[in-house]
Amino acid sequence: MSHSPLSRKIGQLLLTVTLGDITEQAADAIVNAANNHLWMGAGVAGAIKAKGGEEIEHEAMKLGPIEPGQAVTTTAGRLKARYCIHAAAMGQDLATSADLISKATRSALAEADRLGLDSIALPALGTGVGGFPTESCARLMLAAALSHSRTAPKPGSVNFVLRDEPAFRSFAGVLESVPAGTPEPRNP
Repeated sequence: MSHSPLSRKIGQLLLTVTLGDITEQAADAIVNAANNHLWMGAGVAGAIKAKGGEEIEHEAMKLGPIEPGQAVTTTAGRLKARYCIHAAAMGQDLATSADLISKATRSALAEADRLGLDSIALPALGTGVGGFPTESCARLMLAAALSHSRTAPKPGSVNFVLRDEPAFRSFAGVLESVPAGTPEPRNP
């Protein structure tokens, strides 16, 4: 079943939730749900490497290892995006936490701001291999985007690209729950 993207403008920030393939996004940067050694195995990382080319992984691994929660930027190979931001939402143990997801999201957004990028597309960090609950992830990532936008002008457009309908519904529900004029999503 196809869904139209859901968008809301909150302050100067345009937040969008899309059901789709992150490797097909034409944003200035897409985010890879990375481990801190930056090797690209399964899930989002595997899809990015398969479509964008192994050079993305080679370039990333030269920048690592990084601390879990940090992010680094590489070119995006054959992808439509200009950059690939590798946000380490987990360590080598492939375990994640609310703190790591929040930090990795903020780090990815800070990288986009540092590069002066207008748009970024992010997957649901830590919900695949990391096994983190999707709705909790949505609350953390949306809160991080809203918090970032209060202190940094870029990126002005943040698109959460979800690969399946349950994840899309979780993120869309959290985005819809953000009251107009409120800086952060409400807790349930």
